[in-house]
Amino acid sequence: MPRTFIVEADGGSRGNPGPAGYGAVVIDPGTGETLAEAAEYLGTATNNVAEYKGLVAGLRAAYALDPEAEIRVRMDSKLVVEQMSGRWKIKHPDMQPLAAAARAVFPPDRVTYEWIPRAQNKHADRLANEAMDAGAAGRQWEPGTSKAALATGPREPAGATADPQGATTGPQGVTAGPQGATVGPLGAAAEPQAAGPDAAVTAAPSSGWAAPADLGTPTTFVLLRHGETALTPEKRFSGSGGSDPELSAAGRLQAREAAAALAVRGTVQAVVSSPLRRCRETAETIADRLGLDVRVEDGLRETDFGAWEGLTFSEVRERHPADLNAWLASDKAEPTGGGESFAAVARRVELTRDKLRARYAGKTVLLVTHVTPVKTLVRLALGAPPEALFRMELSAASLSAIAYYADGNASLRLLNDTSHLR
Repeated sequence: MPRTFIVEADGGSRGNPGPAGYGAVVIDPGTGETLAEAAEYLGTATNNVAEYKGLVAGLRAAYALDPEAEIRVRMDSKLVVEQMSGRWKIKHPDMQPLAAAARAVFPPDRVTYEWIPRAQNKHADRLANEAMDAGAAGRQWEPGTSKAALATGPREPAGATADPQGATTGPQGVTAGPQGATVGPLGAAAEPQAAGPDAAVTAAPSSGWAAPADLGTPTTFVLLRHGETALTPEKRFSGSGGSDPELSAAGRLQAREAAAALAVRGTVQAVVSSPLRRCRETAETIADRLGLDVRVEDGLRETDFGAWEGLTFSEVRERHPADLNAWLASDKAEPTGGGESFAAVARRVELTRDKLRARYAGKTVLLVTHVTPVKTLVRLALGAPPEALFRMELSAASLSAIAYYADGNASLRLLNDTSHLR
């Protein structure tokens, strides 16, 4: 019989929008015991965004404890409860990706939602306010944070260590439950830490893209742009609204070379592909070599370039100069003929990223996709502006890699590697 957890979550904003934070707690309904807590200062945000982020964090914290559990969510936000229960429509564009991220953690039939009065949501409310107080003091939330503790002055976070990139990482926003699992601001599980003077020295990180840091094994996306098609050498727009070309002979060779390189590494545990033919052919070649199945994910498809499909850049400039200039100047501009803007693609890719992170938590997953989704994932990981899309080179059959950690941070490990094709 599956376990049942209660997830209580809350979020607040001092100004709406203003300095915001969330809190979430996972509770054993039988004993009332607190199993995990999560809280985070969000910077400037609205109440509703903070409420939703608290929900996502609470669900991820519960998933880290038992991915097969059944969840009873209790919140004092009527909006979140009614929208997530399906009784109210989610119209605001800021809420839609957050709701999708919440739905992606557990199957919807394993989660129920209940509205409770604010007075019954004091634990999560306290955590949210602790996170906001910490943010006001220039700190990250830590277990046991209070205004009195914040007044004691700066101190070094206990156990801070340098990660493989040289950045210092401490136990920001994490607390251990009685199971020994550590839960960060986004609720992902981390490996328990050895403690005390007699504790064994931690082993060196394993080789490969997913070398564990002090927050545990990350979820790693190995990003592979598909092999060449007949349109690739001619640099023609080839998106999801065109002819859906197959791999060329050169593209099939590139797929085999990528498969051989990934087989040598031996770290890929799952393969996910865009639905477009060139990606599925590339993914199937690699999956066959690795002994894995291919899962198709629609959110990984390429941009729909509208009337520009099949044209070169020069041809588009000649035929649609005003539309092209607008497209280059703003991520909200659409290609001629009702194609997709980069802003729309970013929302789609972000939703897909969150869904796949929840599904493959702690694993190394090969995503076979296209230029725009890969560049968008890289841009989002770096916190770079939309114009960064035009400042990255991405060759056919190139490999990139991003590691996502339990504290919500991401690390770009690799970009546009084509060494396996030489």
